[in-house]
Amino acid sequence: MKRAFTLLELIIVVIIVGILGSLGFSQYSKVVENARFSEARTKISSMRTNAMGYYLRNGSLTGITNNDLGVTNSCSSDSYFQYLKGNNDDAIVRLCAKRCTKGGKEPNVSSTYTAYMYYIPSTGQILWYKYNTDTNNPCTECAATTARYCE
Repeated sequence: MKRAFTLLELIIVVIIVGILGSLGFSQYSKVVENARFSEARTKISSMRTNAMGYYLRNGSLTGITNNDLGVTNSCSSDSYFQYLKGNNDDAIVRLCAKRCTKGGKEPNVSSTYTAYMYYIPSTGQILWYKYNTDTNNPCTECAATTARYCE
């Protein structure tokens, strides 16, 4: 007696393999995006150095601009993120990286997220935050209550 797989059994196996493959791809995409996030952390750290220099020269952060931080607040083909200064006062600045949805290094994303550093030069306090948003300029309100703290 010959034994073989039926067409129904083969179809079920193909469906199961397809489901497992799609789950694996979504996890792979998350890992790759987290690796791209390291670009933002590096650039924001550079912005922090510039903010500290500004603070040492002026005694406060009042009047600090994107130019002082070495960023242009636009997406460019050499970066996955748009970098900008968030809300600040004379002692605190938020250094932001918004993931580009167009105009940035390929691939762009369909739904943006923002990462930012909350920095107080006088004490050296640094907190990292990351949250999802679709607003045009999320760094006008980088409130910690809407963000998730990340190491």
